[in-house]
Formats: sequence, structure tokens, C-alpha cells
Amino acid sequence: MRKIKEVLRLKWINGLSNRQIAATCGISRPTVSEYLRRTADAGLSWPLPDDLDDSQLERKLFPPPPNLPAQLRGIPDWSHINYEIRHNKNLTLFLLWQEYRQSNPEGYQYSWFCEHYRDWQSKLDWVMRQDHRAGEKLFVDYAGQTVPIIDRTTGEIHAAQIFVAVLGASNYTYAEATWSQTLPDWIGSHIRTFAFLGGVPELVVPDNLKSGVNKAHRYEPDLNPTYQDMASHYGVAIVPTRVRKPRDKAKVEGGVLIVERWILAALRHRQHFSLGQLNATIRELLKKLNARPFRKLPGCRAEHFEQLDKPALQPLPAEHYVYAEWKKARVNIDYHVAVEGHYYSVPYTLIKKEVQVRLTHNTLECFYKGNRIASHCRSDQKGRHTTVPAHMPESHRQAGEWTSERLISWATNTGPGTESLIRKALSARKHPQQAFRSCLGILRLGKAYGDERLEAACRRALLLGSCRYKSIESILKHRLDELPLEEQQELALPDTHDNIRGPAYYN
Repeated sequence: MRKIKEVLRLKWINGLSNRQIAATCGISRPTVSEYLRRTADAGLSWPLPDDLDDSQLERKLFPPPPNLPAQLRGIPDWSHINYEIRHNKNLTLFLLWQEYRQSNPEGYQYSWFCEHYRDWQSKLDWVMRQDHRAGEKLFVDYAGQTVPIIDRTTGEIHAAQIFVAVLGASNYTYAEATWSQTLPDWIGSHIRTFAFLGGVPELVVPDNLKSGVNKAHRYEPDLNPTYQDMASHYGVAIVPTRVRKPRDKAKVEGGVLIVERWILAALRHRQHFSLGQLNATIRELLKKLNARPFRKLPGCRAEHFEQLDKPALQPLPAEHYVYAEWKKARVNIDYHVAVEGHYYSVPYTLIKKEVQVRLTHNTLECFYKGNRIASHCRSDQKGRHTTVPAHMPESHRQAGEWTSERLISWATNTGPGTESLIRKALSARKHPQQAFRSCLGILRLGKAYGDERLEAACRRALLLGSCRYKSIESILKHRLDELPLEEQQELALPDTHDNIRGPAYYN
């Protein structure tokens, strides 16, 4: 009270400004204004009455709140306030308090409002205290626990992995069993999750599983190309958690725990003989889990999903994502790339360049610097070529002048047998360029074994009727080229034998 009296004296006797009074008394300027406002509201002036002591002055300036029952002052509905905060990202506690005071003029002050809301919120389950915008995040992970599946034929037991996905705002949960955590199962689980939700969130938050993240990094994690391709198809962003930071994915950690307690624990006495049978059981239990009421909040996961997340989800694309794997390949001098033993053509201008290859079940696409430069039907015939004529250079010239004539000229330097074999190999293909890779490999065997041995091996291969690289390599590896060619005739049949009719039989 002594400082308040000093403020009143300096204002009414000395005529100082509020800023000067604040500097003199060591208090803030708004505090000075508040003291003067309360004095005016109390009807006091300077000098203060002599019979007004400090206690009486305090009661006049800071009257106690009206002693009304809590029911008359109005206790806020904390559940409704919590719902409003979570459902509207731009809403603040101050605005909600103002609305509360409009309907309850004798209600509590803002500080009491905030304090009691925080106290109420602290008693909620920890998985529900996170602030997640509706339709924003989907947390995904695998449960640590597996479920056994028995093979009816052999009795062998396989451990099925449990994939879990949890929406941030509503805690709506999806779970399914897969055979593994490999990339095809990982992508397939995401596709089925989006179909289950009937929409797509803005963000997917996975752990640093190898199927999703090739290389973990605090700032720029390297996503698996297939995972990134799927995200682009659905229009979602992938935001992996930080390494060894479980709080980044606390939502799905809690979801996994609930799935293990309410679904997997219920399966402990059941036997399953197929993945489909197990997933049918999981779907039944999952429906019950999402309909189970919250203990400390009104409603259940399914109701919160319908109210919060579902209206905010993005629509599903017109078609499901087609699983595709990505690989890197370098274009050889025959302007083909080798993928799983088959050779596919690309424009010859990309010889010796590295391209990205996208493989689906039926197609193969090649990309260079983000642009698609070739598309083929996928083939499982190893050692064969799929060539588009438009990819060939005019007159079949390659970068660096790799031509049939150049390969034949190189073979002539080794010997006539090598030349004949190379000519035969080039003429055996519909397009000679398809044999360039094989011919180049044959000629390079001369560097490892010497030109003389290569020449002898080519002569023996011609005698055997084979012009394949592996045949010539086998001859050299087993030193068959050092044997006389006449030994090849030792297997000739005798002229007379009981089981041989002889030429006279046909006369």
C-alpha cells in the first residue's frame, strides 16, 4: 500500500506522467495505470481520508470476488473446451474464456480458467494429451509381438507381423497381419490403411524402418524410392521420426500397446491356419476396439473419427497405387540396360549414363533426370533383348563408333576362328547391336587368357556349334582349348554293331 500511496501522491500532487511515475517507483507503466483506474473506481482522491488505513484501502482497491456458489458462477465444460481446442487449430484459450464470460458474467477470471483447464487436461491419458490437428497425421509402425500361423500341411509355424496405424486427432486405429516387414508388405499395408480410412491424411509418420527409409538422418532422411513414389500417388508427405526419439511417435506407440492388449492378447488361445483367417479375426476385434468408450473422455475412437478426422481427410485417388520397385542401371554400349537378366533398350544418346528403372508387375519404365525416356512390357526371358527401333542411332552407330565392323576388325587381329565366331554371333540376332555386349565379352577374354588360347577356344566352339560367351569361357577355364581338335571325333560310332542296321538296311 505504501507504493500505491506514493503513486497517487506523485500523480495528484507533483503532476508527473505515468511513465515518470513508473520510472520513479520501479514498476511498469500499465501497473501505474491500473492503480489509478482502481482508485477512480473506488471514488477516492488525494489526500486520502485520515481514517482510511492500509487494510481498508486494499479492500476498496482490490475488492474480493462475489461470494457466489460455483453453480451460479458457472463451471466451464472442460470436455467441450478440449474438443474445441483440438478441432480448431486457430482457436485460443483466451477466446474460449471470453465466450464463457459472455454466457457467465459472474464467472471466473482468465487466470483461474487457464489453471483449472490445465489441471483437468493433465488427468487425461498420455496418448490423448497430444495436440494433433484433424486429418493431419497418421502414425504407422509394427508391433513388437507376432502371431503364429500354422501350416496345415506341414505343421510348420510362421510368425506373422502386425502392422498398426493410428490417426493423431481421433486415435482411430487400423491393424492387420502380414507375412513380413519387407517393402511389398509395407506398401501394401499403407494402401489398405488408406482404403480402410476412406481418405488420405496430410502426413504419414513412420519409424526409420529399412523398408521406408534407406538412410536415417536428423534433417534429410533418404526415403525408399518406392515409398516416395507411393506417397506422391496419394498426395501425402512422409515425415520419419528422429532416430531413438520414441516421443516423436508416442501416438502409435500407445496404439501398438492398445492393439497388443485388446487384440493380440485376445488371440493367445486361438489357432490360425492362414493369413486371411487371422486378418478376419483382427477385423472383428478392431471394430470392437474402435467402438470401445474412452475412460476419461466422452465418446469412442469411431465417434471421434467421424467428427474430427474423416471430414478433414483428403479424398482417395481414382486408382489404387500399383506396387513398383526402383533400381539404378547403367546404359551399356549397345544402348540397353540389364534388369534381372533381360535387356531393355533406351535412346542411344544415353550410352554410359545411369538411369532410374521403375518395375511393376507388367511394365518397366526408365527415367533420366526425372523424365521418362523408355517404357517396355516386362519380360522374364533371361538373356533376351527387348529393343525399340526408335532407340537405335541411324546406321546403327553407337557413341564411340561401336559397330559390327569394328568388332569384326578387332576379332580379325586375334585370328580367323575368332572372326568367324564373331560374325556368326552378330548374324544370329535380329539386330546385330543385341550381340554387341556378348561379342565384347568374348574379345575381352583375350586379355585374361591370351589371344592364342582365345583363338583355339573359338575354333573349338565353332566345331561344337556354339557362339555363346559362357561356352567359350568354360572352354578356357577348363583348358579344353589345349586339347587337339581331333579328339572331338573319338565318339564316332563303330561301323558294325548288333544294334546298328547299317546303310544296307535302307536299300
